[in-house]
Amino acid sequence: MKLHFTLETTSARAELDIEINQLVVAGWAGRDRAAIEHHIEELAAIGVPRPSTVPLFYRVSENSAVQADTIQSVGTESSGEVETFIFRAGEELYVSLASDHTDRKLESHSVALSKQICAKPIAKTAWPFAEVADHWDQLIIRSWIDENGAETLYQEGPLSSLRTPQDLIAGFTGGETVLPEKTGMICGTVGAIGGIRPSGRFTMELFDPVLNRSIRHSYTIETLPEVQ
Repeated sequence: MKLHFTLETTSARAELDIEINQLVVAGWAGRDRAAIEHHIEELAAIGVPRPSTVPLFYRVSENSAVQADTIQSVGTESSGEVETFIFRAGEELYVSLASDHTDRKLESHSVALSKQICAKPIAKTAWPFAEVADHWDQLIIRSWIDENGAETLYQEGPLSSLRTPQDLIAGFTGGETVLPEKTGMICGTVGAIGGIRPSGRFTMELFDPVLNRSIRHSYTIETLPEVQ
């Protein structure tokens, strides 16, 4: 799958084209056990079984990574989750933003299948990981949904609550410090404010308070009929 990013560095902008053939979703990626348990409980409230271990690394098809402004989903019971997106180009790591859009109805049957069935929207901007590595924990992820005619804050939290990319890469690779070539990883989320619920539009942001910059992306969800 080919993805195109505008690479924003502290000194310049450039265009970056990459190809991924392996897309990984890191689940249950909280650094704090209490935060993990909170996310497990909010999912259990909608019928999702507890994970066998934490973290887990779900493989989804690489063509589910999309940079479109609209995705399609069967039925009305899917929703987004804001997460950082780590990928490798050459010898360097980069960070962008993704939504682990998930079918919540199917999730109660199989978490792995619920992730596979939905597109994973990816932002169109990226930063060099080296520029944020020393203050990674201070970065903030947020999302908003459209609710009752207004944009409502849906998620917000610092990356200090989640495992670092280095930790997740080591967990996925069995101890290696470098993400495999042509691999992208979606790196975990924070809890939903007010509980998990669907929306026809999802907006997400990665905010760097140290360098005062953001990556943002919005997409709408077109609902396809669930034919019996």
